[in-house]
Amino acid sequence: WNTGQKMCFTEKWGPIFLKVINVIFLIFGLALIVPGVMILANNDVVNSKVLPLMKQLTFGGINMGDMIIGLCVSLIVVGTLVILVSLLGLIGACSGNPAYLDIYGGIVLILFLIKAFAVFMWIENNSKLETWMKTNLVSLLNNYGSDDLTTSETSTSWNYLFMLMSCCGVNAVTGTTNDFDSSAWITSSSAGSKHIPTSCCTGVTSETYSTFTNTACTDSVTSGYNTKGCYDAIYTSLSAYYIIFIAVGVTVMVVEALAVVAAVSKKHNDRYSETSTSEVEDISKKKQKV
Repeated sequence: WNTGQKMCFTEKWGPIFLKVINVIFLIFGLALIVPGVMILANNDVVNSKVLPLMKQLTFGGINMGDMIIGLCVSLIVVGTLVILVSLLGLIGACSGNPAYLDIYGGIVLILFLIKAFAVFMWIENNSKLETWMKTNLVSLLNNYGSDDLTTSETSTSWNYLFMLMSCCGVNAVTGTTNDFDSSAWITSSSAGSKHIPTSCCTGVTSETYSTFTNTACTDSVTSGYNTKGCYDAIYTSLSAYYIIFIAVGVTVMVVEALAVVAAVSKKHNDRYSETSTSEVEDISKKKQKV
């Protein structure tokens, strides 16, 4: 193809491509908002009863509770910003106003760099975060001291975590020897004949807690207890959103790169068209003078 044919093609399809890219951009903006809202609304890790425990987990000077909430809020804010930018891109594509496209291209490029950095940092620190979380959870479980929902905030948070996430201990409980052995609850002899708390039993709720009894669960640890460790339960719960975050983040980055190319191409084509029209008018005027 010669230059004229290429410009004709891009002039025809460029605006359409830019519109399609921004519709996709709009959809992925929503895809960033939804996980953030879902974690805040439905995830047991940020439940008000469990949050005090999560806030005792600190990583790099930031506690786990605030980290999770901050990530959720960031997803919602970035998703909203992506939607607004996509609308700006659609306005620019439809109106052909170069000012809109200049602003749009600049903002999208900045968003691309921010998300590239965020995704890189998340992938880089994920394995460190896993090791840190398990080690610190085991340490915090040593502070567990009461099998009830009133005496201690830390113990109450653990008990709600066990019930809400159907887990027990940090590592999976397989018998009477388990993570609770070094907890204040056991070492102070407060546990009596129990080896795991009532909150680890299946079927117990906050309403039935004070009257619930199942010695096969709490004493002999042979049946009727949550077999999954809480580290695995928390990691599974959060990793589902982590996968969404990475997948959507990388896809949005690709779309953003295409959007910048489309915006630059559209603006270039508009300038080419204006220049061509001006040249034709000049030639026409010269012919009329002759």
